[in-house]
Amino acid sequence: MPSNALHRQIADAIRADILSGALRPGTPAPSENELAAQFSTTRNTVRKGLALLKAEGLLVSEQGKRTSVRPRPKVRLLSTGANHRSHRARGLPAFNGEVLAQGRRPDQRLLEVLHVPAPQEIAERLEVDEGTTVLVRRRLFMVDDEPMQLCDGYYPLDLVAGTAIEEKRKIRGGAHLVIEDPDGPIRRRIVRFVEDLELRMPTPAEINDLRVPPGVPVARTLRTAYDSSGAAVEVLDSVLPGDRHAFRYVIDVP
Repeated sequence: MPSNALHRQIADAIRADILSGALRPGTPAPSENELAAQFSTTRNTVRKGLALLKAEGLLVSEQGKRTSVRPRPKVRLLSTGANHRSHRARGLPAFNGEVLAQGRRPDQRLLEVLHVPAPQEIAERLEVDEGTTVLVRRRLFMVDDEPMQLCDGYYPLDLVAGTAIEEKRKIRGGAHLVIEDPDGPIRRRIVRFVEDLELRMPTPAEINDLRVPPGVPVARTLRTAYDSSGAAVEVLDSVLPGDRHAFRYVIDVP
């Protein structure tokens, strides 16, 4: 059998074992020597087969370690109104609340707080003209010291100017606590979220910042928060590695 066909046969066999559960997430894949003997071929042909599975995101490899089956997502994000209010009542940002509920350790690292011209996608959601000056808070979310999410939060400048949201420091309880504080300067109640989700391959910067393995896509979400008057008060532009997250949306139909 030609080697170019054989390396696909090797990939097909391992893929079938992964999808059937015979090879479980996090376990080592068969070694190159084992596969070369099993298929009566060379290690070079085996490497081509393994490369296909890495490109599909089914296998991952790290320097100095054996190639293994890609682990299952480590953090489950559950989006419901009840969850949002539950976390807010405890004085927790939504991400921290979800991670703590799963017995993990969250950390939000504030990278920048800037005044920037609103990009088109953000301007449309905040209902301002493209290029209008808005505030952005750029953060890196960590779980157990592993990067999990890049999150840029955009806010209308006339809404947050002079508040804690404009300051370059962490906000205890998150920005929503400031927005909804009945005794604070903004006093808006968030009643609706609209989330747009797309899947794509990561940029070089995202690969570096989030330590994304080869072949693993990222999810990009744009979540817009609306107050009781229907005005947009926040847009979160987030990028999450596909090998570390599972999403669940609960939709109540009246």
